[in-house]
Amino acid sequence: MLRLLCPQWVFDDYTAVTPEFLHARGVKLLLSDLDFTLAPKSQSEPDESLTRWIGALKEAGIEFAILSNNRSPVRVEKFCKPLKVGYVGHAGKPGTRGFHEAMARYGVNARETAMLGDKLLTDTLGARRSGVLMLMVEPRGGAVGAWNHVLHALQQPFKAASAHDERKKH
Repeated sequence: MLRLLCPQWVFDDYTAVTPEFLHARGVKLLLSDLDFTLAPKSQSEPDESLTRWIGALKEAGIEFAILSNNRSPVRVEKFCKPLKVGYVGHAGKPGTRGFHEAMARYGVNARETAMLGDKLLTDTLGARRSGVLMLMVEPRGGAVGAWNHVLHALQQPFKAASAHDERKKH
């Protein structure tokens, strides 16, 4: 069970996940959480850095979609529209339904899919249960609120136990 909570790779930020990295691992579809993975929850629209990064993925032939547990589609739709990317909302992570729905939509299997996220109990557990490569990042904008500080502190041992910790050593 503890293995299911350990991401295979840990990065400081989504920008460290390059098309070359994904191609080398046979990834054709990159799924990503939205809040704290790609942008702080307070950021309502994608910034230029994220737009360029997703553009580079698409240019390299890698499909990209948001896999979000947001109950309301409004935030996810507003964020995805300018990026011209699809999404599976109310995905039910750590359940596998949202992962399977996204893979079916893009015509790929689990070995060709990776998940990018910042939470162990939703993103990592769901990805590992679905058989997709899990790429974890530090929360964008930092942990907000007392609960998120505790949650992210509790995640540290699992991040440290990942097979590949690519975070900058400070």
